Amino acid sequence: MGPSFFIFNIIISLALTLVNGDAGLIQKTCKTTKYYDLCVSSLKSDPTSANSDTKGLAMIMVGVGMANATATSTLLSSQLLTTKNDTIMRKVLKECSDKYAHAADALQDSVQDFDSELYDYVYMHIMAAADYPNACHSAFRRYPRLVYPQQIARREDGLKHICDVILGIVDHLAS
Repeated sequence: MGPSFFIFNIIISLALTLVNGDAGLIQKTCKTTKYYDLCVSSLKSDPTSANSDTKGLAMIMVGVGMANATATSTLLSSQLLTTKNDTIMRKVLKECSDKYAHAADALQDSVQDFDSELYDYVYMHIMAAADYPNACHSAFRRYPRLVYPQQIARREDGLKHICDVILGIVDHLAS
């Protein structure tokens, strides 16, 4: 077991760290959140987490939330094409698509405040992003004949959970 074996082990260790991120910081950070497993899996799946501090991990989660909200808004917009004859459903789908777009915007708005370490404002934006899906759900409730799609309900829960993770990290940063 010469020097080449030692160097090989160092290279393998570095490679595993780059793939898995800083597992210690990720685990420590995620323990401060309500959804530990979601937090860990989201952060470990992002290669930039390897070189991130706690604020950087929060920013990665903001990106996850933005992707979720944008994808949901896009999905709802695409469903408008298949409901041409149902004006009420079209109205509700459009409203929901707009609400998820606003959620993505609120998450985006938090980025500048993260950079400035204005955590009260970050908190406000993340809470708004988590609340926009409620307006979508309420839009469906206004029309008793409309059924709230399970796919949207799952996405609503997903976005709320992502926002809860971000809020847990913000609480940790602000303390």
